[in-house]
Amino acid sequence: MNSTLGADIGSFYPPQRTLMGPGPSEIHPRVFSAMGRPTIGYLDPVFVNMMDELKALLRYAFQTENALTFPVSGPGSVGMEICFVNMVSPGDKVIVCRNGVFGGRMIENVERCGGIPIVVEDSMGMPVDPDKVDDAFRKNRDAKILAFVHAETSTGVASDAKTLAEIAHKYGALTIVDTVTSLAGIPVRVDEWGLDAVYSGSQKCLSCTPGLSPVTFSDRVVELVKSRKSPVQSWFMDLNLLLGYWGDTTRTYHHTAPTNALYSLHEALVMLREEGLPASWARHERNHKALKAGLEALGLKFLVEEQYRLPQMNAVRVMPELDEKEVRRRLLEEFNIEIGAGLGTLTGKIWRFGIMGYSCKMENVMLCLCALESLFDDMGAKIEIGMAEAAAYHAYAAHPSRPRNVRAVA
Repeated sequence: MNSTLGADIGSFYPPQRTLMGPGPSEIHPRVFSAMGRPTIGYLDPVFVNMMDELKALLRYAFQTENALTFPVSGPGSVGMEICFVNMVSPGDKVIVCRNGVFGGRMIENVERCGGIPIVVEDSMGMPVDPDKVDDAFRKNRDAKILAFVHAETSTGVASDAKTLAEIAHKYGALTIVDTVTSLAGIPVRVDEWGLDAVYSGSQKCLSCTPGLSPVTFSDRVVELVKSRKSPVQSWFMDLNLLLGYWGDTTRTYHHTAPTNALYSLHEALVMLREEGLPASWARHERNHKALKAGLEALGLKFLVEEQYRLPQMNAVRVMPELDEKEVRRRLLEEFNIEIGAGLGTLTGKIWRFGIMGYSCKMENVMLCLCALESLFDDMGAKIEIGMAEAAAYHAYAAHPSRPRNVRAVA
């Protein structure tokens, strides 16, 4: 008998939180319901048909015709690794853009694959500078890949994926692009922008359960992987093996799929298709403008310049007269609201407010602003009660959602 096992351990019931941090986002009841459907075999013909539908739905989300588009069984970090371990061979030069924490993780991936990272540095809160990327290619014309983060979660800054991909292709290089926070929150146009290997996460703007990573690969990546001279260092993430599992012509067993999690992703993507990508993008932008108006009415300053800001990830500088950790603690304990802290060099310097997927709604924005007003006032900050909520309401009235049509790719 295990003496360390407490007799009081029973079923776990988590509290109901309002999730307004960097992820995960809240999950719609339809997605929760999908997870509870009967588990069937991963080679069952009915499940195989659902896999095909998942691929079509993901092609719509990514705006691509790529045949090799599927969800990896693992979080966005596994999606990142599957790109690097398949595309980077020992000795390969890879230009990696670091303007936040997640660009730094890309560098580690290159090194673990035996590649040579050529690092393009930009300040936290600034987008990737295309001129620096072009200069890096001029000095390293044998570089085979450009890797960058489209939407840097650690700062809330967006980079120009289309321009960066054009530079890479000008020098004959492929691209690896992190869209973990951008997919369904802002436009991601894989085919139009010429992106080669793109990965995302299920738990952000898709509002699905954490633990899946949608990926898509161009035909050029498939050709590269098939022509590799050295084996892919990861058996689980070897695209040559996964092609037999997620391919269009065969269904060879590779691993036990997370069946019920895939049900939930399927439902989340059906809901995205029903809403439409333009409407999803517009919803994130509209709620961002209201949150922005309220936060600025409280005297908070944004980290990122307006033209580069992500609507779904809002990073603001901490009020110097307030205890950064105490604000987050009291929001969680007194109001059941979760927001994010700063990472890396921004630890203790910023708060991160996420409005992603099902969390991106008016009631969350207004609740958060009301809670902040109460806390700031109680903690001695000089604010005018009601100003933040009023500013947000005016922003909602001034910015109705008017989505434009978008090409349906599926």
